[in-house]
Amino acid sequence: MASAAEQMASNISWGAFGKAKELQSRILFAIGLLIVYRIGTFIPTPGINPVELAQFVENLRGGVGGILDMFTGGALSRMGIFALGIMPYISASIIVQLLTAMVPSLEQLKKEGEQGRKKINQYTRYGTVALAIFQSYGITAGMQSQGLALNPGFMTFQVPAMITLVGGTMFLMWLGEQITARGIGNGISLIIFVGIIAELPAALAQFFASGRSGALSPAVIIGVMVMVVLVIAFIVYMERALRKVHIQYPKRQVGMKVYGGESSHLPIKLNPAGVIPPIFASALLLLPTTISTFSGTQTSPFMNAVLAYFGPGQPLYLAFFVGMIVFFSYFYTANVSFKTDDVADNLKKQNGFVPGIRPGKKTEEYLDYVVARLLVVGSAYLSAVCLLPEILRAQLAIPFYFGGTSLLIVVSVTMDTITQVQSHLLAHQYESLIEKSKLRGKGRSKKRGGRQGR
Repeated sequence: MASAAEQMASNISWGAFGKAKELQSRILFAIGLLIVYRIGTFIPTPGINPVELAQFVENLRGGVGGILDMFTGGALSRMGIFALGIMPYISASIIVQLLTAMVPSLEQLKKEGEQGRKKINQYTRYGTVALAIFQSYGITAGMQSQGLALNPGFMTFQVPAMITLVGGTMFLMWLGEQITARGIGNGISLIIFVGIIAELPAALAQFFASGRSGALSPAVIIGVMVMVVLVIAFIVYMERALRKVHIQYPKRQVGMKVYGGESSHLPIKLNPAGVIPPIFASALLLLPTTISTFSGTQTSPFMNAVLAYFGPGQPLYLAFFVGMIVFFSYFYTANVSFKTDDVADNLKKQNGFVPGIRPGKKTEEYLDYVVARLLVVGSAYLSAVCLLPEILRAQLAIPFYFGGTSLLIVVSVTMDTITQVQSHLLAHQYESLIEKSKLRGKGRSKKRGGRQGR
């Protein structure tokens, strides 16, 4: 039977949105900061030759440049001040989370509450700066080797460009934190989401232009569109899939009354790791191609052999892509997103237990068994979503980057944001009910006072 909160959530009327003034201000605040982000992607980095840059970017279309440009909202192809995007912060966050799970001192810091969380966030910011400096140096050195700098030189071009790129990433990190705190949804995820959506119209125009020129047949265009709709529906279905583990709480008697004895469920997502495995796998597999792209003609025979076998669309590339997704699905779930030892320990502290399973170590082993079986399906789902577009893009020669990772991000962020909006509407509905009950209580007390006065 559904609880009262679940029944109220299902009966939320979106007409109540007009009355939720706080929610409206949060949404407008988030939209305003996202507009600032989009404007920043068009502000160029100083010292770049625009003519040479346009030719260089044209050669990257549909390959490694596609996925890198996707995560930066087109800022990389324009070499805007946000060319690094928010990826250094995401990488630093994931690394710090993994270290928190493996380093005892950081794990203890995480358990210290708000103060510990602030210190971990500070470490994440330091890691973001370090990664941004490293990546900006690589990009500026690559740009200089490709002849894209107006005034080549470490002090004349690289240092000013590096300062601009690192500053842009730190500003994006601040924007994301502000959206999360004072807006709606997760700010970092929304920045990536907006970057992907902003490039979608140009990609669709290019896709349909290929159909008009005869490069792609109408059957292929219709087939790709149908496939995208089916993949989105499949992602929504799988992201909402849960395995509910039955949890029982014992009865306890206090005096003449009996408390407890109720039961609940521990929901475990089919894909606890989210979009982290595809992002990590893509970053690792695209590393050789990225290095060769920005190194110009200085590519060794070994690197040429690696690119020949591990280029996007190659069989070994696809096989390792699947292997990396499966590995990171298990690794990230076990160490970050769903730590069974912590869950079992919390259940034991709350006197909860799985029927037929002893609390503590046995519960942890049982949860490990359940999660391992779920991840077989979850990692297969992620691999299928990410692999199918890669195969079609390679076989059909689609002239722009089209990947399952972008679809996963768009659908997941949309679902999370809608859930948060519904939560705010539900809270507003609760507040209005409480206010009405208070007004009714005051009215009744006034009536009683009037009767007693008579």
